[in-house]
Amino acid sequence: MTHSHGAAPTTELPDAGTPSWRLLATLGGSGALAGLLLVLAWQWTTPSITAHRAQVEQAAVAEVLKVPARMDTLYVVDGKLTRTPVGDPAKLERLVEGFDAQGKRSGVAGRAGEPGFADVVSVMIGFDPADGSLLGMKILGQKETPGLGDKIEKDSAFVGQFTGAKAPLTGVKARSGDNKSQVATITGATISSRTVIRIINNAVARWQPMLAAYDREAKP
Repeated sequence: MTHSHGAAPTTELPDAGTPSWRLLATLGGSGALAGLLLVLAWQWTTPSITAHRAQVEQAAVAEVLKVPARMDTLYVVDGKLTRTPVGDPAKLERLVEGFDAQGKRSGVAGRAGEPGFADVVSVMIGFDPADGSLLGMKILGQKETPGLGDKIEKDSAFVGQFTGAKAPLTGVKARSGDNKSQVATITGATISSRTVIRIINNAVARWQPMLAAYDREAKP
């Protein structure tokens, strides 16, 4: 008896999947698109961020100079002060002169920053270049420890000490009498406190001779 057998079953090979070149192309295209979106977002938001920073800085200048009747900008070019910027003014270090209603210079403001406990601390400083007395200071940027280091910005008692103080400043645990060069540091945030003091001392020490030279050259 003859047995009839059907055709042998065929075994299909598994799909090899998407070619590697196509995967690479897809990944590359996705990466390029993500990069393009980031660039577009940066270009879109940068002008508004820059404008906001300028507004914040301008308000800080007015605050530390006690809202002068008039303000003029000086630019640092080759270590000297000038009213005429060279290149992009936005990239130059600047000092702002404040004048009273009679046209007398009432103070100078400048922005300075140095590393603190966590990150760079940025400070707007208002001072009288004649004797180094401070008109005020305002923290423009800091990322110090919340609840401790950030008191350099939020503790009104600490901030208030700088108005009327006289550089060079010394950080102390408690002020003795009416010593205008002493600033009481914040308990638990000594490093952050001393950072602010150091920034102010270094900035005033650098700016004073530049302003003195500028004043000499500006005299008729």
